[in-house]
Amino acid sequence: MPKIKTNRSAAKRFRLTGTGKIKRHHAKAAHIKTKKSPKLKRNLRSSAIVRKVDEGRIYRMLGK
Repeated sequence: MPKIKTNRSAAKRFRLTGTGKIKRHHAKAAHIKTKKSPKLKRNLRSSAIVRKVDEGRIYRMLGK
Protein backbone atom coordinates (compact mmCIF):
# COMPACT_ATOMS: atom_id res chain seq x y z
CA MET A 1 0.00 0.00 0.00
CA PRO A 2 1.64 3.29 -1.06
CA LYS A 3 1.81 6.35 1.14
CA ILE A 4 -0.85 9.02 0.68
CA LYS A 5 0.51 12.07 -1.13
CA THR A 6 0.28 15.40 0.66
CA ASN A 7 -1.84 18.00 -1.09
CA ARG A 8 0.77 20.75 -1.50
CA SER A 9 -1.71 23.63 -1.64
CA ALA A 10 -3.23 22.49 1.68
CA ALA A 11 0.23 22.06 3.23
CA LYS A 12 0.99 25.71 2.49
CA ARG A 13 -2.31 26.96 3.94
CA PHE A 14 -2.65 24.95 7.17
CA ARG A 15 -0.43 24.24 10.19
CA LEU A 16 -0.92 21.71 12.97
CA THR A 17 -0.76 22.84 16.60
CA GLY A 18 0.83 20.78 19.35
CA THR A 19 -2.57 19.49 20.46
CA GLY A 20 -3.55 18.35 16.94
CA LYS A 21 -5.80 21.25 15.98
CA ILE A 22 -5.39 22.90 12.58
CA LYS A 23 -4.54 26.60 12.28
CA ARG A 24 -5.54 28.70 9.27
CA HIS A 25 -5.39 32.32 8.14
CA HIS A 26 -8.44 34.53 7.76
CA ALA A 27 -9.80 35.29 4.29
CA LYS A 28 -10.37 38.83 2.92
CA ALA A 29 -7.20 40.22 4.48
CA ALA A 30 -4.98 40.64 1.41
CA HIS A 31 -6.20 43.73 -0.45
CA ILE A 32 -8.99 46.35 -0.78
CA LYS A 33 -8.37 47.42 2.80
CA THR A 34 -9.54 51.03 2.56
CA LYS A 35 -13.19 50.21 3.20
CA LYS A 36 -12.40 47.87 6.11
CA SER A 37 -12.37 49.22 9.64
CA PRO A 38 -9.16 49.15 11.71
CA LYS A 39 -10.82 46.72 14.12
CA LEU A 40 -11.67 44.28 11.32
CA LYS A 41 -8.17 44.49 9.82
CA ARG A 42 -6.64 43.87 13.25
CA ASN A 43 -8.86 40.81 13.80
CA LEU A 44 -8.03 39.42 10.34
CA ARG A 45 -4.30 39.43 11.20
CA SER A 46 -4.73 36.73 13.83
CA SER A 47 -4.94 33.05 12.97
CA ALA A 48 -8.05 30.91 13.45
CA ILE A 49 -8.73 27.27 14.24
CA VAL A 50 -10.42 25.04 11.66
CA ARG A 51 -13.84 23.75 12.72
CA LYS A 52 -14.43 20.11 13.61
CA VAL A 53 -16.58 19.36 10.53
CA ASP A 54 -13.69 20.31 8.20
CA GLU A 55 -10.85 18.70 10.18
CA GLY A 56 -11.19 15.23 8.64
CA ARG A 57 -10.90 16.48 5.06
CA ILE A 58 -7.88 18.63 5.86
CA TYR A 59 -6.12 15.84 7.78
CA ARG A 60 -6.59 13.62 4.71
CA MET A 61 -5.17 16.33 2.43
CA LEU A 62 -2.18 16.73 4.75
CA GLY A 63 -1.57 12.97 4.65
CA LYS A 64 -2.08 12.48 8.39
